[in-house]
Amino acid sequence: MNDAFGIDHPLIAVHDINALRDRLIGIGFNMTSIGKHPWGTSTSLAMFQGCLLEIMGIYDETLIDEVPAGDFHFGRHVYEHLQKREGVALTALHSTNSVTDAVVAEAAGFRISGHLEFGRDVTLPNDRLGRTKTTLALLPDKARPRLSFFLCQQHRPEFIYVPSWLDHPNSVCGYAGASVLAHDEDMGAMETKFSGIYGAPRPCDGGVVFDTANGKMRLLTRAAIEARNGPLPTDVLTEDEPGFVALDLAFSDGKKLEACLRNSGVKYSRHESEFRLSEPQLFGNTFLNFVPC
Repeated sequence: MNDAFGIDHPLIAVHDINALRDRLIGIGFNMTSIGKHPWGTSTSLAMFQGCLLEIMGIYDETLIDEVPAGDFHFGRHVYEHLQKREGVALTALHSTNSVTDAVVAEAAGFRISGHLEFGRDVTLPNDRLGRTKTTLALLPDKARPRLSFFLCQQHRPEFIYVPSWLDHPNSVCGYAGASVLAHDEDMGAMETKFSGIYGAPRPCDGGVVFDTANGKMRLLTRAAIEARNGPLPTDVLTEDEPGFVALDLAFSDGKKLEACLRNSGVKYSRHESEFRLSEPQLFGNTFLNFVPC
């Protein structure tokens, strides 16, 4: 079960959300239909128990400054990142109480911009109607904007983590980790900040790793990321900002996963029990790696 500050959902922003949604369905994800936020962003989700994979686009540029949280505008943040490149623009950390968790985050050095509340109507598989209720606490980082976070508290999890929605043909069941491209000059400040919520990190090849309540969060050099995944996309290198560039997704059945990957036609490689997609530019400039549960 995900707990406070566990990886909840890095938010992959793209120009063509329909194309990426179709691509993710093609590799075996059960994606929701495309929904809309009141601040101009469109969204589609693959849901897991206690976390999710979210892709996002912009459906109405005139709304991107709506519903601010203090000085933070969710829609504008996503929009401005898309003007530079596709990729993870913002990352949700799991919250069990967005108010008390925000206090902990602030003490660790995160800046709290404000809170947002929203909901959406859902129809469950048994035709029961419901409405979700979600509270966000926004933690923007002006110095490293792609490492902005928000705490995400689901007040009605029974309308989010519905068993049939969690069943994916590729057998993916959640996160095993996420990796940040970190420059040498940023590493010390980032280690200090994350240590305030996760405790001291452990060294790993090319960086450090933090244990979260839902997977490992790694701060890695370019060399370390490319040693595992291959060359970073040109757009990522051109922007030259620290940010999440790789997600590790946990799977339970290698035969089901490989069948989905093979049938989709995407390029991938196998490294012992892991599967790694080879064209991150097709997935919002994000490496997707699949590791066994």
